[in-house]
Amino acid sequence: MHPHRLSRRRALAGGIGALAATAALGPLSGCAAPSTAAGPGQTRLRFWHLFGGGDGVNMQGMLDAFRAEHPDVSLEAATLQWGAPYYTKLGMAGAGGRAPELAVLHLARLAGFAPGRLLDPFDLDLLADFGVREQDFPAGIWQRGQVAGEQFAVPLDTHPFVLYYQTELCEKAGLMSGGKLKRIEGAEEFADALRAAKKVTGQPGLVTETLGPDCITPWRLFATFYSQTGGKVLSEDGKRLALDDTKALRVLEYMAGLAEEGLMVRRADYGASVGIFNGGKTAFHLNGEWEISSFRTTGIPFSMTTVPTLFGRPGTQADCHAFVLPHQADRGGATNEAAHELVAWLLRNSVAWAEGGHVPAYLPVLKDPAYLELKPQSEYRGAIDDVALDEPAWFAGSASRMWIELGAVFSGVLTGSRSPRGALTEAKARLRTLLDTPDPLPGAAS
Repeated sequence: MHPHRLSRRRALAGGIGALAATAALGPLSGCAAPSTAAGPGQTRLRFWHLFGGGDGVNMQGMLDAFRAEHPDVSLEAATLQWGAPYYTKLGMAGAGGRAPELAVLHLARLAGFAPGRLLDPFDLDLLADFGVREQDFPAGIWQRGQVAGEQFAVPLDTHPFVLYYQTELCEKAGLMSGGKLKRIEGAEEFADALRAAKKVTGQPGLVTETLGPDCITPWRLFATFYSQTGGKVLSEDGKRLALDDTKALRVLEYMAGLAEEGLMVRRADYGASVGIFNGGKTAFHLNGEWEISSFRTTGIPFSMTTVPTLFGRPGTQADCHAFVLPHQADRGGATNEAAHELVAWLLRNSVAWAEGGHVPAYLPVLKDPAYLELKPQSEYRGAIDDVALDEPAWFAGSASRMWIELGAVFSGVLTGSRSPRGALTEAKARLRTLLDTPDPLPGAAS
């Protein structure tokens, strides 16, 4: 539901950190699956997802096409409320035996869903029968779906942090070559590009979300740059703090310096950051790729590229939408086969999904001429190789407590209310508290 981020934020506000309270909710508004039974000779297939806005329109079109090609399957798709309510309801369904055959999960949240208790593993032979194999995916993303040798998540896409740029402003600033942004490498080169843009506009060269009651972009900005240093926030198993003070401070001081020099807008909530770029006031915008529809609607001359490598190695903060099989005591047979068939079909036909900005995880699609013709979507497809996912922890991933809490801490670095060192101290304290807190989802406890 990324194109409608502002509406999803209202769902998040007050909900993060109170998953148990949300569990008391009955069916969420607008999310009840159709109750019509499958017709004679049809296999019933229930699919839960959280796609609204432009993503929802694209997914609906894909599901309608699947239905047309598979009259033997009665596909019942339900759109649930984005964020904490979705994950609580999905967890309750897996724990209580009322689960659909198939659902969507953000890949970085897999660890919190007790694979083997709340989720069932995929049958890789069955997926292969439908033409989808492990070698069709980037190794790192595929492996994040594995737990104890079994595949519990199959990635649909990645939705990375990217750099948007105004082509006409960058041309005037001498930053373009052959119709594309010149290669930028290194922290000082990026600052120089922002300075050149500022000379053209008289405005800060960059805008991104820096504040708000539940802003997460400051976390995404830090996580992107910090991943480029080779640093980790948590240990590989997600159980211990692993922040490297030297690397983290280097990044936080750079972020603070951009704001202090006036190279980025110091105070902008999410809506304002999108609006400022949409109004042609800044040359650059850092955000998730889902705002592509906003900027195309207004017709501004813009393009997109991967986040430049500023700190040594390519890397961009991201998560992935993935398919999962919520736990069913009697999983198997025709319904399970239909779930695998739908997953494979959606993957093979994900050029349509890419129109919303997401980078398909199914590698054959990245070579499809129809995908390569999508501009600017195909311009940042290389991000799939440099995805920096959160380490596996119940409190990490999209709509997570970590994103909200560290977003609030690092917001202060950009607005000037926290020093980089003070922010690092506070971030570590909050991470230790999260590490000491058990997963509140029902059925997730070991």
